[in-house]
Amino acid sequence: QVQVVESGGGLVQPGGSLRLSCVVSTTSFSSYHMSWFRQAPGKQRELAARITNINNTWTMDEEGRFSISRDNNKNTAYLEMNNLRPADTAMYYCHAKGPHDGGSWGQGTQVTVSS
Repeated sequence: QVQVVESGGGLVQPGGSLRLSCVVSTTSFSSYHMSWFRQAPGKQRELAARITNINNTWTMDEEGRFSISRDNNKNTAYLEMNNLRPADTAMYYCHAKGPHDGGSWGQGTQVTVSS
C-alpha cells in the first residue's frame, strides 16, 4: 500500500506564493508519474500539474505561475505556485501512479488565497 501525504497548504494573500509537497512511501518513486489535482468548492476536480517518470511536465497555468518538480532522492513531488489568485483557492490533492498500479491519492492540503 502506497502512502501519499501532501503538505504546504495554507492561507496566503493574493500575489503570494506557496510550495506544496507530496511524499510517497515507495521504493520505486523514480518510476512514478506524479500529479497535482485541485478541487474548488462547487467545482469538479481538475488536473493542475503533472510530471512523469522521465520528467516531462505539464501545468494548467498558461502564465508560468505554476511549476511542478520532483526530488527522487526524497520521494517527493512539489508544486510551486506564484502570484496566487483567489481563484486558486481549492483543496489540492497529490496522485502517485506507479507502473503496476492504478494510482494512489493523498488526503489533500487546503490552499486558500484571500486578503
